[in-house]
Amino acid sequence: MSMKVPYFDLQAQIRALRPELDAAIARTLDQCSFCLGPDVAAFERDFAKFSGAAHAVGFNSGTSALHVGLLLLDLKPGDEVITTPFTFVATSWAISYVGAKPVYVDIDDATCNLDPAKVERAITPRTKAIMPVHLYGQSCDLAPLAALAKKHGLHLVEDAAQAHGATYRGQPVGTVGAVAGFSFYPGKNLGACGEAGALIMADAALAERARALREHGSRTRYYHDEIGYNYRMEGIQGAVLDVKLKHLAAWTAARRRIARRYTELLKGSPVKLQTELSGCEGAWHLYVVRHARRDELRAHLEKQGIGTGLHYPHPLHLQKCYADLGYRAGDFPVTEAAARECLSLPIYPELPDAQVEHVAREVRAFFGA
Repeated sequence: MSMKVPYFDLQAQIRALRPELDAAIARTLDQCSFCLGPDVAAFERDFAKFSGAAHAVGFNSGTSALHVGLLLLDLKPGDEVITTPFTFVATSWAISYVGAKPVYVDIDDATCNLDPAKVERAITPRTKAIMPVHLYGQSCDLAPLAALAKKHGLHLVEDAAQAHGATYRGQPVGTVGAVAGFSFYPGKNLGACGEAGALIMADAALAERARALREHGSRTRYYHDEIGYNYRMEGIQGAVLDVKLKHLAAWTAARRRIARRYTELLKGSPVKLQTELSGCEGAWHLYVVRHARRDELRAHLEKQGIGTGLHYPHPLHLQKCYADLGYRAGDFPVTEAAARECLSLPIYPELPDAQVEHVAREVRAFFGA
């Protein structure tokens, strides 16, 4: 049976919210509050509450948020930050932007997140921070990473760009480390109508400095205490995000339901399924399966009208831009296997059950299962 299944249908979300979004954007236009302003301030308050954090600071992108997060911890040239090579490149950009060196550690095969068992051997006297990524919306195993950070006097920085609403042992992700960065790129679980991001933290002094750094290093207009950046969140994005935030819990519940259904339908098939840590609840930004015949499977699904994605087919340690770090193919075998095998199946809150079942049926059909 032929059935068109888009990989992602953002239009479905926008259609459902259009009256709310139109009203919120109209208020922003009436107020002419286009750079920061009351809409951003309201969203920051609401997102901090949603995230279980004392403070949230809005930015013009998730990349900018992570950059400032490392500046807040006084990361400098010559410092090292341990992180994962299996993620979007923005994680490493933030490290490079402060002049520090990304030091990669291989991932756990079951979760595709940074493997805590491999981190300690990568710590050197120059290491200043550990920066895990909650990949695909699944929480990293934070307790051993936090213990290592405490033991060695390091900062723990969480890249939660894909993990809005995920929890680790009952605690919202982003609240274990000193700071955590989120992305609101349109395709994220909580997406703006354009680019936006945020930092969350418990420390009021860090939040105050983050607000200054995003606005040209200024706490008082025309007075600049340190070199800053034009990283302000736009008022319209704050308005849009505050509307969408009210629906995020329901959207996350829908993603979890879809993920459970995929897992039920694909259990026992040849594909390797995504794993959720015991005691944790993922945000299920992506539903990723793995198989050595990934490219053939993808071609089969596309022939059946099913959209798919690849996250991430070329790991960071093998990127040309990081050739000077000296890594070679084979250095991180688990990461490299995941990059060859990963395939993202359609998952978004509005995805009908019939389409979920069709996708799973076609995955099994490819293998004759």
